[in-house]
Amino acid sequence: MEHIAIDLGGRESQICVRAPDGTIVEERRLATAALPPYLARRPPARVILETCAESVWVAAAGQAAGHDVRVVPAGLVRMLGVGARRTKSDQRDARALSAASCRVELPSVHLASPTARARRTLCSTRDALVGARTQAINTVRGWLRQQGVRPRSGEAESFPPRVRAVCPTGLPPAIARQLDTIAHLTGQIAAANRELVELVRPDRVCQQLCSVPGVGPVTATRFTATLDTPGRFPAAHTVGAYLGLVPGEHSSGDRHARLGITKAGSSAMRTTLVQAAWALRRARPNDPMVQWARRIERRRGRKIATVALARKLSGVLYALWRDGTVYDPARATRP
Repeated sequence: MEHIAIDLGGRESQICVRAPDGTIVEERRLATAALPPYLARRPPARVILETCAESVWVAAAGQAAGHDVRVVPAGLVRMLGVGARRTKSDQRDARALSAASCRVELPSVHLASPTARARRTLCSTRDALVGARTQAINTVRGWLRQQGVRPRSGEAESFPPRVRAVCPTGLPPAIARQLDTIAHLTGQIAAANRELVELVRPDRVCQQLCSVPGVGPVTATRFTATLDTPGRFPAAHTVGAYLGLVPGEHSSGDRHARLGITKAGSSAMRTTLVQAAWALRRARPNDPMVQWARRIERRRGRKIATVALARKLSGVLYALWRDGTVYDPARATRP
């Protein structure tokens, strides 16, 4: 089997093909957009890519053409000789990747399914809309404070009419435009929320996850998109580590130090789980998981207890997905 290493670029990519014995049989530079037909013409081979934005669709094209695709983590390629001795070039990088592939079995990051990629896109675009609305609201709030005006409290959806109610004499055009933008973004966010609900309604797995208190369509969709398949993880505890919700450690010799959570993996998924944990605390104060978190809170404080509850939620969601069951409070706090 040949080894095809591709140093991907936005417009052009460098290709280095080696025979099984490590001999270079082809080197060429090719437009990145032309890689799918190029891979389709090649006999089955091992294709080596480095993680980047373009690696997602190039890897999918390689798999569709019958190749064994390995997307190597960016942190590992430096150990393989890419950019060594400050002599980085596309040709050198492609040669280093192909040579390493001939010598060892290179690990690959998980290649997300088309369904998972589509769900990630839906969640990330919704997050962008929410972030833009929050930024616009904060801009208007800053102007209101300069005027000594304070609107009544309420949801973000009602922010424009609340501001106009406390400014009866009129608003500057710049602030009026911001309010119009907030109203438009609110409509787009509502459309994204409806799309999420329509996606979750017929999905059996998402319905199982939504049976957990504090978990709604956004959390369920993002969780299934992030994990993609439960078979990737041997146990629920590994899911918390994958999402960066476990404590770090810096120990050596007789010194043992526990750190904050590692924050590995998807920050958006981690934030969503923490928000779900806060919602669970408010909505179900007598739930066994919440009572478990309150015992931690008495020792470590509310914030640490809420993060621990988020880690517990990740394990519960994984177990429901793996077992095909719905939430049972009696089982939620078992080790």
